Amino acid sequence: MAVPAQVRYSPDGRWVTYLHSQSGDLVRDLWRMELKTGRSECWISADQEEMGASFSPDELLRRERARIRGEGVTEYLWAKDAPVLLTVLKGDLYRWSDGNLVRAAKRVIDPKISDDGRRAFFIRDREVWCVDERGEVALTSGSAPGISNGVAEFVAQEELDRLSGYWPSPDGGRVAFAQVDERHIPIYPIVHQGKQPLEIEEHRYPFAGAANARVKLGIVRVDGGDPAWLDLGKDDIYLARVDWHPDGRLFVQVLSRDQKRLELRAYDAEGRASAVLVEESPVWINLHDDLRFHKATGEFVWSSERSGFRHLYLYASSGALVRPLTSGEWPVDAMLDLDEGAREVYFAAGRESPTHRQVFKVSLDGGEPQALTREPGMHDAVFAPDFSSYIHSFHNRSNPPALTLRRPEGSPTHVLHPAAAIELDLPSPELHRFSADDGTVLHAAVYRPKTSGKAPVVVEVYGGPQAQMVVDGWDETVDLRAQLLAREGFVVLKVDNRGSSRRGLAFEAHLAGRFGEVELRDQVAGVKWLGSLGFADLSRVGIYGWSYGGYMTTIAMTRATDIFKVGVAGAPSTTEAAYDTAYTERYLGTPRDNPDGYRESAAITYAAGLKGKLLLIHGLIDENVHFRHTALFIDALNAANKPYDLLIYPNERHMPRSEKDRLAMETRILEYFKQHL
Repeated sequence: MAVPAQVRYSPDGRWVTYLHSQSGDLVRDLWRMELKTGRSECWISADQEEMGASFSPDELLRRERARIRGEGVTEYLWAKDAPVLLTVLKGDLYRWSDGNLVRAAKRVIDPKISDDGRRAFFIRDREVWCVDERGEVALTSGSAPGISNGVAEFVAQEELDRLSGYWPSPDGGRVAFAQVDERHIPIYPIVHQGKQPLEIEEHRYPFAGAANARVKLGIVRVDGGDPAWLDLGKDDIYLARVDWHPDGRLFVQVLSRDQKRLELRAYDAEGRASAVLVEESPVWINLHDDLRFHKATGEFVWSSERSGFRHLYLYASSGALVRPLTSGEWPVDAMLDLDEGAREVYFAAGRESPTHRQVFKVSLDGGEPQALTREPGMHDAVFAPDFSSYIHSFHNRSNPPALTLRRPEGSPTHVLHPAAAIELDLPSPELHRFSADDGTVLHAAVYRPKTSGKAPVVVEVYGGPQAQMVVDGWDETVDLRAQLLAREGFVVLKVDNRGSSRRGLAFEAHLAGRFGEVELRDQVAGVKWLGSLGFADLSRVGIYGWSYGGYMTTIAMTRATDIFKVGVAGAPSTTEAAYDTAYTERYLGTPRDNPDGYRESAAITYAAGLKGKLLLIHGLIDENVHFRHTALFIDALNAANKPYDLLIYPNERHMPRSEKDRLAMETRILEYFKQHL
């Protein structure tokens, strides 16, 4: 899976740039391909010059939220209207222009650039900075322990997919920023038990039902002056998204605490707010990044699940609905781009099947969507600024990812990245469909061993919302743990139970108010269906998963003991009251409003029912699902005199990263299933 990432066109249309590791490791360089000739070259390497200091603690945690595992060059961005590029190398900001790469600032987080490339922005010491012909200028002030400017709070990053806390205007003259006050949130300490000397991290972690950070939104002028603060209304809300309209208004998405109401507001230059549109849901609002503006007309494209499936809608600048652009009992995955000149919007969706993803376009003026791709599998596209070409990404279970430069009609011109030759024996898993207890069609993937006779079964589970396990993608084939287990004689099963993504809001809403019920029924139904195929030994069934999948493993081992005999639970969230506000309350409400739902969802409630063999795995410095979850579950197991096994990683967070720890973990997991199943 060493595939080019962050594929982008240069503003002048001369280059396609991307991050890639030629050696196939995690250290990436910045590459570029000349569109005219198709010639590719390594352009900027992390070891090219003296790059300065390593990542700050804030940046390391931000990388955790963004799930960034790579090293070297890990992010870069082009100006929109000028061939100027920014990149971060070992924590320092570099600017490329006119063939020269120079260091622009030290110790930066979350860089951004104005459309004309003249100004760069970044975060340092939890303040917003600008660097231009004047040098470095601090735009905000007043940060202190528990107070930050321009930095997204934990739940915004982890649960709302908002990794940034500031937004420069396209012309670079103004910057909107969030001021976050967390001083009232109690400190949750994380002790680095495996380090010398002793180190303690202090986190402001809002547990379900408790207070969130207080967030203010201000606008500051780059040429000086005090911030102008905008009225967001109620204090107990989430600042979900912020975007600048081409006419200078600031479009702000404000999400209610219960996440059932989303307001899109427009603030004018004087800070006056007007309601553009409101989305309401009886279950919850799934946030998106599908807001695109038509510069010439002021129109905007927006996506909504108001029909039960996410679809695209065209609005006038005022917020009046012009027309729906897509419809049907299938969801749009994401808007990819907007061709303002041709008045066409490009998007990705699994219109024919949720196991596939195709690329489409549809006119802003109405009409049926047109498919740009058709081959079964997972497709994506990145479009040139003038839409004269696009980079097409494609993979499925039989074909590793390939990236190809194509003309608008789809004909290929250059190969950016060919499908890799695979030396390992990696048979593609089978994809199947079966029915849940209520008749709902569910999708499953099956990895068959090469052994004859009936084989033991291992279920790989996630089970929670906003995730999908079963697709016709190369990710399935290079699931190396599943492949290893199959090679060792196990049947491996994956099931996307009710509650998983890309099936519409009603399919997800089965989880509303209660975790661990319908998900477990569907996983059990999947095991029984597998038994009907004739090659699985249902007297020997194991299960493993991580995070929500770890939770599902503990639920399976305590509540479906007639089915599951062995479990491996990684970083399990064993009591929802000990998880954060934004995620937990979205699905369960607050502990005060839904005490039965919290109690009946918690794995610790059922600890006394444990049978079989259970291995718990957790990193001691996990700042997302705290080790406290495993500790509370262990306490409940001890109280019930139930045996268990424990694998601790003192220096790992939510997912083990070091090669030695991962090797040890995979070895132990394989041995555990072989020994006990």
